[in-house]
Amino acid sequence: MKALQIRRQGEPVAENVVLNDDCPRPEPGTGTLRVRTEASALNQLDLWVGRGVPGFDVAYPAISGSDGVGIVDAVGDGVSEEWLGRRVILNAAVVESSSPRPDDAEPAPGTHMIGEHGPGTMAEFFVAPVGNVCDIGDVDPLEAAAFGLVHLTAWRMLVTRANLRHGSTVLIPGIGGGVALALLGIARWHGCRVIVTSRDQSKLDRAIELGADEGVLDDGGDFSRTIRGMTHRRGVDVCADSVGQAVHTACLKSLARGGVFVTCGCTSGPKAETDLARIFWNQLTVMGSTMGGMAEFREVLSLLRNGLLRPTIDSIHSSREGAKAFARLESGAQFGKVVIDWR
Repeated sequence: MKALQIRRQGEPVAENVVLNDDCPRPEPGTGTLRVRTEASALNQLDLWVGRGVPGFDVAYPAISGSDGVGIVDAVGDGVSEEWLGRRVILNAAVVESSSPRPDDAEPAPGTHMIGEHGPGTMAEFFVAPVGNVCDIGDVDPLEAAAFGLVHLTAWRMLVTRANLRHGSTVLIPGIGGGVALALLGIARWHGCRVIVTSRDQSKLDRAIELGADEGVLDDGGDFSRTIRGMTHRRGVDVCADSVGQAVHTACLKSLARGGVFVTCGCTSGPKAETDLARIFWNQLTVMGSTMGGMAEFREVLSLLRNGLLRPTIDSIHSSREGAKAFARLESGAQFGKVVIDWR
């Protein structure tokens, strides 16, 4: 089968991406099924696999990819043949049970990421546990691949973790990435006022077209004064961030009393300085969030199926243009998801 392989660790990642026409086709094992890929989409995780994942030894050449959609063409033992021929979408986060230590009350489950800890969706075929896919019927596979992981991540951030209320004011730094745009869509669906930031005016303009209420051009300084001016000095109810270090202080200072800061990533770096006095005096909540479970996945997918949420696609590439697709994501110039069409 054809597969996009990251040959070795290094930067830029795109220079190490090649299309291998002769990779072995994976076979489904017990409890798993095989999917003939129609579309897959890139995430920051694909770049982490290329750069090296801290605390984890990636085996190169690696097939990344945690967003995938396609047709089930084979099933393993214990999986109903009724899955055959169905179009499915992947939730790449596989929850693994772990044995408790003698004094543990409950086991602490871990997560195995398809596309990080093992071969992913950047290939003509991929294998997944049957419990990690959903039938999506006649939904366009390119849109579905662009929708999956970022909308699951954004849904958990805003709905599950931050307990988003209709009519809240939400700040989304760094608009343009897949998660940030998914956050925008979900916040708008909840009837929220949304303020976005970017260092690129054209991205702010496009976000306004998609429904953002205000945009703030980030010049690298403290944008919280501008945010407070937009909210009559009150601040925002929720800040949903994936940028990290570069904007952390400004984000905290932008929150209203009792506000929530929720983060799912740190593309600008993890070592942010915080303000504990502001956190306790203003009774702020600071929380982390990552990916999501199958119940959340089905919930947010229902909005895609019913036409209530759609992903923003930056560009669509053939498998032959795989290195170009990686380069597009790596440049940071994209607005929306970078998608691979395997059909």
